[in-house]
Amino acid sequence: MAGPRRILLSPPDVGAVERQLLLDTFDSGWIAPAGPELAAFEGELAELTGRAHAVVLSSGTAALHLALLGVGVQAGDDVLVSDLTFGASAFAATYVGARPCFVDCDPLTWQIDSDLLADELARRANRGRLPAAVVAVDVYGAMADGRALAEVCARYEVPLVEDAAEALGARRDGVPGGGYGRCAVLSFNGNKIVTTGGGGALVSDDAELVDRARYRSTQARQPVPWYEHRDIGFNYRMGSLNAAVGRGQLRTLGERIAWRAHLRQAYEHGLRSIDRVRFQQPGTDSRPNHWLTTVAIDGADPDRIVAHLEANGVESRHGFKPMSMQPVFAGAPTIGRGVGAQLFATSVSLPTGRHVAEADVARICDLVGQACAPPA
Repeated sequence: MAGPRRILLSPPDVGAVERQLLLDTFDSGWIAPAGPELAAFEGELAELTGRAHAVVLSSGTAALHLALLGVGVQAGDDVLVSDLTFGASAFAATYVGARPCFVDCDPLTWQIDSDLLADELARRANRGRLPAAVVAVDVYGAMADGRALAEVCARYEVPLVEDAAEALGARRDGVPGGGYGRCAVLSFNGNKIVTTGGGGALVSDDAELVDRARYRSTQARQPVPWYEHRDIGFNYRMGSLNAAVGRGQLRTLGERIAWRAHLRQAYEHGLRSIDRVRFQQPGTDSRPNHWLTTVAIDGADPDRIVAHLEANGVESRHGFKPMSMQPVFAGAPTIGRGVGAQLFATSVSLPTGRHVAEADVARICDLVGQACAPPA
């Protein structure tokens, strides 16, 4: 007899709307990275993020690379980056020859700690060694304190880049995900709340910055009837078929956010009996998109939880391992109190999305409880 169905962590959630737009674009002949679907998707993303301009790209990592180039980061510069994040946020700094320096997270929101950032910028200002940029990451679908971050960066005239790869559709202090900083980046990877099968975007109110990113993303071709290049360019443009899928995803984004918010409440209820359970707090005046429900359980072993869930057909994963703990960044400057390291030692991300039913949550919570129980 077959066992329970396998429950994935955060698979693509696509349906009839995306399929029809994809077929319509295919039939139109616009297959290459050009055409009306790209312009339409860019307009819709600009509206959703409250920005004046957008350019869609091949990945969120490409958007980060072009964002750092756009705000003027150069070889030899320092870039302050959220410590608790996925590697792309820091990798992009190395692409331009800069050195990533990591800022720890707030113990409640798990976002970059704005007080630590303010202290570090003050110290650097006194030494005459300000960073070339700050990359603040919105973690797990909630937003960092963009208002506080923007204020402190403006005080020292340091460009702020919002990495909103996980926060599209979220809001904080009335500002949408992707809506703060000199510019912001989005990701449409397969596991994100909006996917194009792979892709990203750069959004900003700075028309010149976005235009320059679009120019660089298309191999920096000059507007002449032959291939001519005066700058180094990149093959970073999104394809029309991907953009069509993304447009369909935006039409059902509200439904996906609502169900993930419901699941977050179900997880809170289902795990309430486990000692020392902590959930990420969204921050004041916040409406997360609840991309991933991640739970920290002090004293528990994430390896044991992940293995027990996997043995019972449930995909989960460790919380982010801080960049300061990654071998590739050994010795990088780190500003913090060890909050990110403690979260890595205790946290697990659980399945989230419309593929997860309430009954699934109850079973997952039971399995987590079993894994947290003392050995017999």
